[in-house]
Amino acid sequence: MSGGVRARASVLTLAGFPVVATLQLALVVAPVLLLLSLLPGPLALRVGGPVCMATVGVMAYATWRALHARRVPPAGVPVSRDDAPALWTMVEDAARAAATRPPDGIVVIAEARVTLHERGRLLGLLGGRRELYLGMPPLLVWDGAWLAAAVAHEMAHGSPTTGGRFARVAHRGRLTVGRVVPRISHRNPAGPLLRAYARWYRAVDAPLRRDAELAADRMAAAFAGGPAAVAVLRDLPALQRLQRVFHAEYLGPGWQAGCAPDDIFGGFLRMLAARAEEMAALRAQEPAPPGFWDTHPPAAQRRAAIDTTTAGSVRLPDGDLVPDLPGLGRALQEVSFPAAGRVVVTWDEFFGAARSAEMRREADAALGALSHTVGTIVRTAADVLDLAADGRLGKAAEGVFGDLAPDERSERVIELITLLLALAALDGGAARWRHSWTGTAELVARDGSHLDLRGPAVQASDPATVGTARARLADAGIDPAASGGTSEPRPVVLSGVVNLVVDGARTDLLVAESGLLLVPGLPRGRHGAAKHRLARFAAGGEAAPNGRFVPYAEISGAIQRRRTRRAWDLRLRDGGALSVRTALDSDELPGGWRALDDALAFLARPR
Repeated sequence: MSGGVRARASVLTLAGFPVVATLQLALVVAPVLLLLSLLPGPLALRVGGPVCMATVGVMAYATWRALHARRVPPAGVPVSRDDAPALWTMVEDAARAAATRPPDGIVVIAEARVTLHERGRLLGLLGGRRELYLGMPPLLVWDGAWLAAAVAHEMAHGSPTTGGRFARVAHRGRLTVGRVVPRISHRNPAGPLLRAYARWYRAVDAPLRRDAELAADRMAAAFAGGPAAVAVLRDLPALQRLQRVFHAEYLGPGWQAGCAPDDIFGGFLRMLAARAEEMAALRAQEPAPPGFWDTHPPAAQRRAAIDTTTAGSVRLPDGDLVPDLPGLGRALQEVSFPAAGRVVVTWDEFFGAARSAEMRREADAALGALSHTVGTIVRTAADVLDLAADGRLGKAAEGVFGDLAPDERSERVIELITLLLALAALDGGAARWRHSWTGTAELVARDGSHLDLRGPAVQASDPATVGTARARLADAGIDPAASGGTSEPRPVVLSGVVNLVVDGARTDLLVAESGLLLVPGLPRGRHGAAKHRLARFAAGGEAAPNGRFVPYAEISGAIQRRRTRRAWDLRLRDGGALSVRTALDSDELPGGWRALDDALAFLARPR
């Protein structure tokens, strides 16, 4: 069967989706109309509206929800012809080689991918504006030939040489169906039939889908050269994996701590340079098999279909495809990673803030447990040293680490004191972080020399040598009572709930990793505005007015009322209390109820 015939069959099967949806709706409408026709006129008029709404209306809405292909475009920076003439020339040459028209626009995005997206309608049967999305990581790392191979592959998807005049519609449809069908909820009454038809559509489209992707790879080789086309297939999955590592290990912790690096993509380049051996190892590995709705065949089949001796026809300029790539990266950072109230710092300061925030969370939990045991608030290393000098630290450790052996309990106490001394040294300016792109950060003295904190911590754990520990700390310029820098890091918000009742007043609540933020609620009738407002507070784009932050360390316990599922009494360490319960119009941000339940369950446990 020729590519044109397969493309025509694929498009006809795609056009069956609206037909199947209409028939399914008709199967609901017909019995309802038959039932109403059997009723007396006045009764039919009285029950007709509610019955139609409960059956036909529900099914119509469910069908629309199932097939609604709304797609939020990724944040990016449009690149005009004046901004990058050489890049536009290369893209137009690739479109000409594929016998298709060039895209209507080029947008640079933060993700490591290259894709041609068309804003189709009616499941892709009708076309729209076409935009080529170029990832900043490939622009930074790849040479011109590799980038040309990736662009040529995307241009080839709409080429009539791969599937006749229906190739573009067929490709657009399979992408849309692959995006829409997996999102159909299992509770959607219109879902089972549509999912079954989608599986049949996929089976009909499978031969064309495979041939089209392999033909696109061959076109990429003919345009940019076989070696470049194969190199892209190996490099792109590795680049995507390292970008995920970069976001999780390098960018995420400091971002959650309330800071933002001044050059995100420059940091990504430095990470790639430092982990070059890991990148080479990832290139040699086979990527994960494609997913059920992925249009691409396995990578090994794609590489085998490319003739590596093919010489490309592309003519690349002597200069850069994008003249001011660093400036483009800074502009992209502003739209893809808006600071939203975070403090913009250098990478060294960013990593220091991330590590310090992690240590503070550990310290808060430990100090909260100590406070609960000794009955007074313990805030700093100086307070712990006072407990040790009075001989009360050992008793408190038994209450906190009672399930451990004595040797293990002593070691945990030393680790806690070391942690608190490190925070005191950082807060007092006696220490700083020395970061490594390949290893863990090291805490060093201000002048970069080695800083020994375990020795004083061992001495501070023994009442007989606490004085010696204080003297050693004073010689090192460390004040155990040092309490933070000029500003507190922004709490990491997990989610939130609107329209709770706290101490009898309407209150919106944000659940953070270190405590609860209580914000006076809006009046009844402004439910939608309340959710939007709380979402802005959670994202950090707006400060919460008159908010009250209650750290978990200041909450000694929580008791759930037996009569209601979500009604709690919180006991504060200063002797106060908070009453928290739901109202009839309480609602959550995504994940709000779960975050609140987890937080209250943690507070209810003995600590």
